[in-house]
Amino acid sequence: MVHAQFDPAARQALAIAAVEAKTRKDLSWRQIAEPTGLSVAFVTAALLGQHPLPAGAAEAAAGILGLDADAALLLQTIPTRGSLPGSVPTDPTIYRFHEMLQVYGTTLKALVHEEFGDGIISAINFKLDVRKVADPDGGERAVITLDGKYLPTKPF
Repeated sequence: MVHAQFDPAARQALAIAAVEAKTRKDLSWRQIAEPTGLSVAFVTAALLGQHPLPAGAAEAAAGILGLDADAALLLQTIPTRGSLPGSVPTDPTIYRFHEMLQVYGTTLKALVHEEFGDGIISAINFKLDVRKVADPDGGERAVITLDGKYLPTKPF
Protein backbone atom coordinates (compact mmCIF):
# COMPACT_ATOMS: atom_id res chain seq x y z
CA MET A 1 0.00 0.00 0.00
CA VAL A 2 1.21 3.52 -0.76
CA HIS A 3 1.57 5.84 2.22
CA ALA A 4 2.10 9.61 2.32
CA GLN A 5 3.80 11.89 4.81
CA PHE A 6 2.02 15.09 5.83
CA ASP A 7 4.64 16.36 8.26
CA PRO A 8 8.08 16.80 6.67
CA ALA A 9 9.88 16.29 10.01
CA ALA A 10 10.29 12.50 9.65
CA ARG A 11 11.77 12.74 6.16
CA GLN A 12 13.98 15.68 7.22
CA ALA A 13 15.35 13.61 10.11
CA LEU A 14 15.94 10.70 7.72
CA ALA A 15 17.73 13.04 5.27
CA ILE A 16 20.05 14.13 8.09
CA ALA A 17 20.74 10.49 8.99
CA ALA A 18 21.37 9.59 5.34
CA VAL A 19 23.85 12.44 4.83
CA GLU A 20 25.61 11.56 8.10
CA ALA A 21 25.89 7.91 7.00
CA LYS A 22 27.10 8.96 3.53
CA THR A 23 29.79 11.10 5.12
CA ARG A 24 30.79 8.50 7.72
CA LYS A 25 31.10 5.80 5.03
CA ASP A 26 32.81 8.22 2.59
CA LEU A 27 30.31 7.38 -0.19
CA SER A 28 29.36 9.41 -3.24
CA TRP A 29 25.71 9.90 -4.25
CA ARG A 30 26.54 7.86 -7.36
CA GLN A 31 27.78 4.94 -5.23
CA ILE A 32 24.57 5.02 -3.20
CA ALA A 33 22.39 5.20 -6.34
CA GLU A 34 24.13 2.42 -8.32
CA PRO A 35 22.59 -0.58 -6.49
CA THR A 36 19.11 0.97 -6.76
CA GLY A 37 19.06 0.92 -10.56
CA LEU A 38 17.74 4.51 -10.54
CA SER A 39 19.40 7.77 -11.54
CA VAL A 40 21.77 9.48 -9.15
CA ALA A 41 19.64 12.66 -9.29
CA PHE A 42 16.42 10.84 -8.35
CA VAL A 43 17.99 8.81 -5.53
CA THR A 44 19.75 11.87 -4.13
CA ALA A 45 16.47 13.81 -4.17
CA ALA A 46 14.71 10.88 -2.49
CA LEU A 47 17.34 10.61 0.23
CA LEU A 48 17.05 14.35 0.80
CA GLY A 49 13.31 13.91 1.34
CA GLN A 50 11.85 14.91 -2.03
CA HIS A 51 10.72 11.61 -3.60
CA PRO A 52 9.59 8.15 -2.53
CA LEU A 53 11.72 5.21 -3.62
CA PRO A 54 10.35 1.86 -4.81
CA ALA A 55 10.77 -0.87 -2.18
CA GLY A 56 13.82 -2.52 -3.73
CA ALA A 57 15.59 0.79 -4.29
CA ALA A 58 14.76 1.97 -0.75
CA GLU A 59 16.15 -1.25 0.72
CA ALA A 60 19.29 -1.02 -1.43
CA ALA A 61 19.96 2.61 -0.50
CA ALA A 62 19.26 1.98 3.18
CA GLY A 63 21.50 -1.08 3.08
CA ILE A 64 24.51 0.68 1.59
CA LEU A 65 24.06 3.51 4.11
CA GLY A 66 23.60 1.12 7.04
CA LEU A 67 20.11 2.45 7.82
CA ASP A 68 17.52 0.20 9.43
CA ALA A 69 14.31 -1.34 8.05
CA ASP A 70 12.23 1.56 9.41
CA ALA A 71 14.34 3.98 7.38
CA ALA A 72 13.90 1.83 4.26
CA LEU A 73 10.13 1.87 4.84
CA LEU A 74 10.10 5.64 5.38
CA LEU A 75 12.03 6.11 2.11
CA GLN A 76 9.05 4.52 0.36
CA THR A 77 6.52 7.08 1.64
CA ILE A 78 5.39 10.00 -0.49
CA PRO A 79 6.95 13.06 1.14
CA THR A 80 5.70 16.58 1.61
CA ARG A 81 7.85 18.12 -1.11
CA GLY A 82 9.67 21.40 -1.06
CA SER A 83 13.08 21.63 0.54
CA LEU A 84 13.45 25.39 0.73
CA PRO A 85 11.87 27.76 3.19
CA GLY A 86 9.78 30.64 1.84
CA SER A 87 12.53 33.26 1.95
CA VAL A 88 15.39 33.78 -0.50
CA PRO A 89 17.88 30.90 -0.10
CA THR A 90 21.13 31.72 1.68
CA ASP A 91 23.18 28.71 0.57
CA PRO A 92 25.37 30.05 -2.28
CA THR A 93 24.74 27.15 -4.67
CA ILE A 94 20.98 27.14 -4.16
CA TYR A 95 20.93 30.93 -4.30
CA ARG A 96 22.58 30.85 -7.74
CA PHE A 97 19.76 28.68 -9.07
CA HIS A 98 17.29 31.11 -7.50
CA GLU A 99 19.22 33.95 -9.15
CA MET A 100 19.21 32.15 -12.52
CA LEU A 101 15.43 31.87 -12.35
CA GLN A 102 15.11 35.51 -11.27
CA VAL A 103 17.21 36.58 -14.28
CA TYR A 104 16.12 34.00 -16.87
CA GLY A 105 12.71 32.82 -15.57
CA THR A 106 10.64 35.08 -17.79
CA THR A 107 12.94 34.30 -20.73
CA LEU A 108 12.50 30.57 -20.20
CA LYS A 109 8.73 31.05 -19.92
CA ALA A 110 8.62 33.11 -23.13
CA LEU A 111 10.75 30.61 -25.07
CA VAL A 112 8.83 27.57 -23.80
CA HIS A 113 5.48 29.15 -24.66
CA GLU A 114 6.71 30.26 -28.08
CA GLU A 115 8.01 26.78 -28.84
CA PHE A 116 5.20 24.71 -27.29
CA GLY A 117 2.22 26.98 -26.61
CA ASP A 118 0.39 27.47 -23.33
CA GLY A 119 1.32 24.84 -20.75
CA ILE A 120 3.97 23.73 -18.29
CA ILE A 121 7.07 21.56 -18.10
CA SER A 122 6.46 18.70 -15.72
CA ALA A 123 8.61 18.26 -12.63
CA ILE A 124 6.94 14.86 -12.15
CA ASN A 125 7.72 13.31 -15.56
CA PHE A 126 11.23 14.72 -15.33
CA LYS A 127 14.90 13.86 -15.64
CA LEU A 128 17.85 15.78 -14.22
CA ASP A 129 21.51 15.40 -15.10
CA VAL A 130 24.60 17.23 -13.85
CA ARG A 131 27.91 16.91 -15.69
CA LYS A 132 31.31 18.52 -15.35
CA VAL A 133 33.00 19.54 -18.62
CA ALA A 134 36.22 21.33 -19.44
CA ASP A 135 35.96 25.05 -20.12
CA PRO A 136 37.87 25.98 -23.30
CA ASP A 137 39.01 29.13 -21.46
CA GLY A 138 40.36 27.06 -18.56
CA GLY A 139 38.75 25.54 -15.52
CA GLU A 140 35.50 23.62 -15.52
CA ARG A 141 31.86 24.24 -16.38
CA ALA A 142 28.68 22.69 -15.03
CA VAL A 143 26.21 21.37 -17.60
CA ILE A 144 22.79 20.96 -16.01
CA THR A 145 20.05 19.33 -18.06
CA LEU A 146 16.43 19.71 -17.01
CA ASP A 147 14.34 17.31 -19.11
CA GLY A 148 10.63 17.57 -18.35
CA LYS A 149 7.60 16.46 -20.31
CA TYR A 150 5.60 19.33 -21.76
CA LEU A 151 1.97 19.37 -20.61
CA PRO A 152 -0.31 21.66 -22.60
CA THR A 153 -3.07 23.61 -20.93
CA LYS A 154 -6.42 22.12 -21.89
CA PRO A 155 -9.51 24.32 -21.98
CA PHE A 156 -12.51 22.86 -20.19
